[in-house]
Amino acid sequence: MLTLWGRRSALNVQKVAWLIGELELAHRQIEVGGVFGGLEDPDFQAKNPHGRVPVIEDGDTIVWESHSILRYLAARYGGAALWPAHAGARSLPDRWMDWSQTSLQPDFMALFWGFYRTPAPQRDWRAIRGAKARLEAHYRLLDRELTARNHLAGADFTLADVPAGATLYRYFQLEIDRPLLPGLEAWYRRLTRRPAYQTHVMQPFHELLGRLDY
Repeated sequence: MLTLWGRRSALNVQKVAWLIGELELAHRQIEVGGVFGGLEDPDFQAKNPHGRVPVIEDGDTIVWESHSILRYLAARYGGAALWPAHAGARSLPDRWMDWSQTSLQPDFMALFWGFYRTPAPQRDWRAIRGAKARLEAHYRLLDRELTARNHLAGADFTLADVPAGATLYRYFQLEIDRPLLPGLEAWYRRLTRRPAYQTHVMQPFHELLGRLDY
């Protein structure tokens, strides 16, 4: 059986759990990290020398780094619908995944940590406003792209949707002002109708409020 290591409230773990749910793969999840600890255990570090989640074990194969895991699962279990076999077609979801990892997610996490995970008296509002502005620019780009199609790589759901889409539940739950972005909001509504998104991404995260210690 496929095993996933990582706490359910970790964004990168949610990406992987969401795809596992989309693929309807039998699996077990072992919560490590945060309040669960375990990242320093020798057995876990033997699986990932960086001591971070998520990690999956699939038979004799161990994979760490969330986007590497997504590509592995899609290649092994998802078929061309999720991650095309043709190199040129495959590059489109790959581009969105890499952009999400290097541009969108750093600014999302800067806002989420600065505003939500930092205790109110310690918040750096200048940094928060900067992160919020950068994140809104990323979401405006997505909004423009999504006015012409239902999903990031075309009409159908692919790997392209997972990394960016995983940020939206928390973004729309935060008590902040947001610009009107109808294309982005319509895409988000489509994602919220997917059972795997409901199960693995639309999860309470109040345990993280004002928590800087993990």
